[in-house]
Amino acid sequence: MHHCHVPAWNAFSFAFGPISALLGVGLLAVILRWAYSGGKSVIAASPKPGTSQEYGLLVPVSSPATYIEGEIQRRKLEAAGLRANLAHTLDGPRVMVWPADISKAKAILEA
Repeated sequence: MHHCHVPAWNAFSFAFGPISALLGVGLLAVILRWAYSGGKSVIAASPKPGTSQEYGLLVPVSSPATYIEGEIQRRKLEAAGLRANLAHTLDGPRVMVWPADISKAKAILEA
């Protein structure tokens, strides 16, 4: 006669299944609560346009008619070695530079 060995069971063995299921559901609840919570997002918010005075130290040096014209001017300034930014303001596109570069930027754009 051949005897099969059945693993020994104790009182905790019957609770192992339900406890592990509850822990799994609890872990999922914590992850979903974190994923769908409001507040801080890992995705940057889209920039909101403001007046040309609301861009910190940057100063507008040009008011192009279109965004494309502004991008051409911005690239022209960058090619000359100046740091420039094209901002969407409430008054339309503005090419902006640092205060120390105002006169140099205006001379480059007028040339």
